[in-house]
Amino acid sequence: MSRHHLTLILLCSAAFAQQPPAAPPPAAAKPARPQPPTRDPNSPGYVKAAELPDGTLPTSKQDGNFIIGPTHPAAPETVVKEGVPQGQIIEFTMDSKDSKIYSGIARKPGTFGQPDPANPGKLLVDSYPQPYTRKVAVYIPKQYVPGTVAPLLVGADGPDRMLFTTLDNLIAAKRVPVMIAVSIANGSGDAQGSQRGLEYDTMSGLYAQFVETEVLPLVEQKANVKLTKDPNARATMGCSSGASAAMAMAWYRTDLYHRVLSYSGTYVYQQWPYNADTPHGAWDLHASIIPNTAKKPLRIWMHVSDRDNLSTRDDYHDWVVANENMAKVLTAKGYPYQFVFARNASHCDRGVKAQTLPLALEYVWQDFPKK
Repeated sequence: MSRHHLTLILLCSAAFAQQPPAAPPPAAAKPARPQPPTRDPNSPGYVKAAELPDGTLPTSKQDGNFIIGPTHPAAPETVVKEGVPQGQIIEFTMDSKDSKIYSGIARKPGTFGQPDPANPGKLLVDSYPQPYTRKVAVYIPKQYVPGTVAPLLVGADGPDRMLFTTLDNLIAAKRVPVMIAVSIANGSGDAQGSQRGLEYDTMSGLYAQFVETEVLPLVEQKANVKLTKDPNARATMGCSSGASAAMAMAWYRTDLYHRVLSYSGTYVYQQWPYNADTPHGAWDLHASIIPNTAKKPLRIWMHVSDRDNLSTRDDYHDWVVANENMAKVLTAKGYPYQFVFARNASHCDRGVKAQTLPLALEYVWQDFPKK
């Protein structure tokens, strides 16, 4: 799709030469991005899934694959309820100059990755050093006892206000454990060559290392909380590339995380710089990494939408197929997981999140003691 716009120049006739110059025409509107096609959850090659009545969800005890929609009523747990204790939110800012892991990069404005003529599977990206700041929001439930060690949920692309409200309601109802939630903003930009892309789309444990060594010590210090080191009491979550980051955190650092919550996971080829060990980035998770690795102690909740992202520039950028493939390999390896295919929804659909977030949280924490 072209990103250049034709500017029309109006030429005045001689008859109007003495008149004040006409105002320039308004700038041409940027062409809308084409809508991805609507995919059928019963397409050949997709996982076999149970289609639920419109407006209903599976229970938090059910493993497997489910189809929901086409309407997505918001769960009552996602809004503030009178009489429910509300947690405290503490925010602080991190600066790239203080990081030993991520000093900051950005892609040159107006440029995009181009295939390497010598290896079309690689992208050439014009990127340069760029400092950043990021916000970190810490949710501390009212029920947290100062000085005690608490379970932990780490979320990408924060702050996530819906998450905090939902935790208020679920914790009060003893449907999830009393936990600290740390919602971390990305380092800016998107896709290959950006700081966000470097953090979220790299198939390694580096982002988990950043969170563990640079973010969480500040959380404990500034919020006056103690976070568990038990991986069974730790969860990750995110949407899009934030979801692939959440999966990578648990996959590569199973010593730190055992629970994953994924919306519209970017299990596609967004990784940059190129790595020969994972030549197709997160696509390799379902293509080779999970199938060829012994089962890990992970519990996973996943979602994809029928109008989720699709790029036809190669065979590694269909978000629906990527998530369907993830469900297939998780089934084959015997993982406990729940996969929800949402009809009438788009990438990182907020309506779907409002409908399913309480379910997703209950599912990933279902086997953990509630107090």
